[in-house]
Amino acid sequence: MSFPIKLGHSPDSDDAFMFYGLAKHLVDEEGLEFTHILKDIQTLNEWAKEGRLECTAISAHAYAYVKDKYAILTHGASMGDGYGPMVISSHPMTAMDIPSNKILIPGELTTAFLALSLYLDQPFEYTVMPFDQIIPAIKRGEAEVGLIIHEGQLTHSADGMHMIVDLGHWWKLDTGLPLPLGVNTIRKDLPSDIQLKASRVLKASILYSLEHRAQALEYAMQFARDMKTETADTFVGMYVNHWTVDMGEEGKRSIRLLMDRSQSRDLVPLFGDVEFVD
Repeated sequence: MSFPIKLGHSPDSDDAFMFYGLAKHLVDEEGLEFTHILKDIQTLNEWAKEGRLECTAISAHAYAYVKDKYAILTHGASMGDGYGPMVISSHPMTAMDIPSNKILIPGELTTAFLALSLYLDQPFEYTVMPFDQIIPAIKRGEAEVGLIIHEGQLTHSADGMHMIVDLGHWWKLDTGLPLPLGVNTIRKDLPSDIQLKASRVLKASILYSLEHRAQALEYAMQFARDMKTETADTFVGMYVNHWTVDMGEEGKRSIRLLMDRSQSRDLVPLFGDVEFVD
């Protein structure tokens, strides 16, 4: 008898690449029946508060609000190893100029917003808008500064934008660790054997995609939002790699450090330790 698992992930090229093996039934699903639910990460973050899906991608930031319902899988994470979300502007400026501007952000539960809050360490004005609308809004003159994620990290200069700070680079310099951006989670009320089965299947899908890169990338291109294949390949390589297969002790340490610093500065609720499922 199969066990149904609703699997939430974003309709982005890196997530699509990661779940290619599973979406095309190319890996052993161990008797589980996966239904893929494709939603933007902000929606998945909000849904996780309700425990709506058995397994879901969320922002690392959002874990602080759903720890009562979910544990973090040790694979499937997007880690910015010396790179990550960027603060960009329509004209050159310094980091000291950032707080004096209204900042366009892609969501209050994104890890990008949490990292920016830690970086600035002071109140700042912001407006939330869909991540793919931030650069166009700056080009229209609606704001001068934006916090960008996803492929904008690779394409912002072609749009005439100037990078002020790369938050993944800042985190790496400060901690020596990759910045945890997105994580895969599993609901803690599932039977332990189901949690472990789901974990094995999802990891098998990631490994399959990495071992069949050309086919997985071709599948992922339908979610690449008009990116050129070379750009999409670079983007996928940034966020589906050895950290994604197994975050290891360094990845776990970075998530704990991000959560500890955020709790100590009252940026997230106090929740205690981070729980992982290998």
